[in-house]
Amino acid sequence: MDRVDKRRLSTGKREVIPRDTAVFDEHALLMNLALSMSENHSGTIAMRRRNFLGAAAALGVGAGLSACTPRSGEPATDMPDISLRDRDLPFIATEETYTTRELIVLNAINADHAEYLEDTGLADLGAGRIGAMDEAGVDVQILSAHTPGVQDLAGQQGNDFAYRLNKMIADGPMTAYPGRYAAYATLPLQDPEASADELERAVREDGFVGAMTNGFVGRKFLDHRDFEPVLARAQALDVPIYLHPGYPPTEVFDIYYRIERAGYNDECQDYIFSGSGYGWHQEVLTQCLRLIMTGVFDRFPRLQMIIGHMGEGLPFYYERIVEDLGESTAGSLNRPVGQYFSDNFWYTTSAFFQDELLQLLLKYISADRVMFAIDYPFANMKEGTDWFRAVDLPRETKEKIAFRNAEKLLGITV
Repeated sequence: MDRVDKRRLSTGKREVIPRDTAVFDEHALLMNLALSMSENHSGTIAMRRRNFLGAAAALGVGAGLSACTPRSGEPATDMPDISLRDRDLPFIATEETYTTRELIVLNAINADHAEYLEDTGLADLGAGRIGAMDEAGVDVQILSAHTPGVQDLAGQQGNDFAYRLNKMIADGPMTAYPGRYAAYATLPLQDPEASADELERAVREDGFVGAMTNGFVGRKFLDHRDFEPVLARAQALDVPIYLHPGYPPTEVFDIYYRIERAGYNDECQDYIFSGSGYGWHQEVLTQCLRLIMTGVFDRFPRLQMIIGHMGEGLPFYYERIVEDLGESTAGSLNRPVGQYFSDNFWYTTSAFFQDELLQLLLKYISADRVMFAIDYPFANMKEGTDWFRAVDLPRETKEKIAFRNAEKLLGITV
C-alpha cells in the first residue's frame, strides 16, 4: 500500500473482525479476551500510548516505511552479469513478520487500523505469501510476531497468549508448508521464568529456532538481572535471541521525539521519528552496548544475539565505540568490546538493500556473521533478492550470507 489515510489513526469504536476469512485461525486465540483487555468501561477503545505505538509499528516496521511520507522502490529490472551467475542462489530470509486476528485486536487502535493491518498481508501465511516467496526465490522464511507481540500482557494472560500464538504457528503454517517456514518464539517477557519455559517448550516440542524480543519490557532492557532466566535458557538450548526494536517509554518519547512547534500537529510523524525513521535503530544499538557493558556475555559467553537493519547503525559508530568504550571498560570486562560484536552477535540485511551499507558492515564484521533478511511484508521480497543477487561479492561469501550462516546458526537447511 503506497499511502495510508491518517484518518485510520483516529480513535473510534472497535469492531469485531469477522472470523470467516481468518488464516490458520483454528486455535481460536480468544478474540473476546483481547477485546476486553483493550476496551474501557464505556466500550470505546482506551487510547493507550502502546496501542498507538502498535499502530505506528505497523505503518513503518523496520523497512523505513512511513505512513506519512511513503518511500518508493521498484524491484530491480536490470540484471547484470553477476546476477546471472547467482540466479540459483538459495535464500533463507531471517526477519519476516506475521500477525493474527487476535494480535490485531490486541494492538490495533480501532477497526480502521485493524483493516489496514490485514491489508498489509501480515496475516497471510498461506498461498499468497508462499507465492511471493516463490516469485522472489526465497526458500525459507523465519517468522516472528508483529511488534510488540504479547510483551505488554502481564501475568497468566500473557503466558497463555504466547503459548497459543506459538502453537498456532507450529500447527498451522509450519505444518501446512513443511520446510518453507521456521519461527522465533513469542515470549511473555513480563514473566521471565514463564518465558524461559515457553522458549524451551517451543524449541523442543515445535522446532522453533530461537526467540524474538521487541525493545523495552516495562522500563527494562534484557541486560536487567530479571531476565537472566531467559538468557540462561537460550544459552542452554543453544538458540539465539533476535533483538527487534520497540518504542520508548512515555518519558523518553516526550523528551526525544515529541515535536512541538506552532502549526505542527502530526502525532504520526512523532511516532515514525521514534520508530523506523530513526529511534528504533538507536534503541537496539543501545541495548547491545548495555548487554556488553553490564557483563551479560561474561556471565553467558555462548549466548547469541541477532540484530537487523544492517547492524542498526553499529558499522557507522564502530571505531568510536571500540576505541572509547574499549578504553573505559578495560579491566572490567573479560574481552575487548569489539570482541563481543564478533563472538556474540549476528547481523541481518533486513530492509536495507544498499551495497554501500553492506560493504561498511563487512568492513568490521566477518561475512560468517551476516545473514540475509527482508522484513516482509514491509519491504519488497523480490526487491531484496534481486538486490543481493547483484551484489558484487565472491560466490562463497554470498552463499554464507544468503543461507549458509542461517543454516549454521538456526539448524535448518534449504
